[in-house]
Amino acid sequence: MLIPAIDSVDPSLAPSSSPTEPALVRMCVRLGYDGTGYNGWAIQPGLPTVQGVVEAALAMLLRRPVRTTVAGRTDAGVHARNQMVHFDLTAAEFESLPRGAAISPERALVRRLRGVLTRERGAILIHQAAVAPAGFDARFSALWRRYSYRIADGAGNWDPLSRAYTMWHKREVDVELLDAEAKSLLGRHDFLSFCKPRDHATTIRTLTEFSFARDERGIVVAHLKADAFCHNMVRALIGACLLVGDGREEPGWVAARLAEELRDSKTLLADPRALVLEEVAYPDGREAAARAELTRARRLPHDVGIPIGGVSLE
Repeated sequence: MLIPAIDSVDPSLAPSSSPTEPALVRMCVRLGYDGTGYNGWAIQPGLPTVQGVVEAALAMLLRRPVRTTVAGRTDAGVHARNQMVHFDLTAAEFESLPRGAAISPERALVRRLRGVLTRERGAILIHQAAVAPAGFDARFSALWRRYSYRIADGAGNWDPLSRAYTMWHKREVDVELLDAEAKSLLGRHDFLSFCKPRDHATTIRTLTEFSFARDERGIVVAHLKADAFCHNMVRALIGACLLVGDGREEPGWVAARLAEELRDSKTLLADPRALVLEEVAYPDGREAAARAELTRARRLPHDVGIPIGGVSLE
C-alpha cells in the first residue's frame, strides 16, 4: 500500500521521547475497508495490512506511534463495512486536532485521517470518531458482531464486476438445505470443529443468527450474528454448510461435526473475499466497562448447548 506499515514509518515522524502527559482520552473510531489488497487487519512485518495503514496515518498526524485495538481482527481479503477501533490520546493531542478550525476535535480527526488515507484510493474510509465512555474497549465491550457472505453458485451467476466480494462456487446449491444446516447450529456451543484454536483462548460462542437466502439477483447471501467469532469460524461454518448444500454431504452433517468438537481435514474454509464484517454493537456508555469485564471472563467448558433465550449474550 502507499502508506507504509507502522514498523516502517519515517523516523522523523516519531517523537524523541514519550508524551509528557498520560494518554487518557480514549477515542473510538468507526471505519470501513475493502480488504482485497491487504493481508488482513493485524500488522505483519513487510506486508500491507489495514492496521498498519491506519496506525501509520495516526503516526503522521500525531508525530508518534499509536497502537489501535479492534473489535474483530479480519483475515486476508476480508472486508468490513463497519469496523470499530479504539486508541488513546493525551488531552493536549485531542484538543489540538482542529488546528484552529471551528470544528470539534472528533470531526477534525475524521477529516484529517480521511485526508491521509486518500492515498489508499478509497479502500479504507473513516466514518465517525467519538470520545469513548469510561472503560470502553472496542474488542471486549462489544455485545455482538454481524457478518454477511455472498455466494454465486454456478457460472451463470458469476459477475466479474463483483468478484472481489462474492464467492464463485462451481456447483449449484439447495438454499433450503443450506438454511436448515445453518439453523441447526444456533445456540451456545463449543465451536472447536469450526475454529482455529488460539493458545489460552476458548472456542465457546453464542450464535444467535445464521441463515441463507437468495437475493433479487439470485446470489445466495448468508447472515451470521454472534457474541464473538473465533479465528476462521465464519468461513468454516460457510464451508461446512456448502458441503451439504451442494450434495457432497448428507443433511445433518454440520450438526454432527459440531458435536464431534474436532478440527481436522474435513474443516473446509470458504473463500475470504466474500466475507464482510457488517456491524458491531455496543451497550450504552455507562455499561461499557462492565461489559468488557464480563467478556474477559473465560467461558466455562460446561456452559454450552444452551438454546437461544436461555442465556444472556456474552
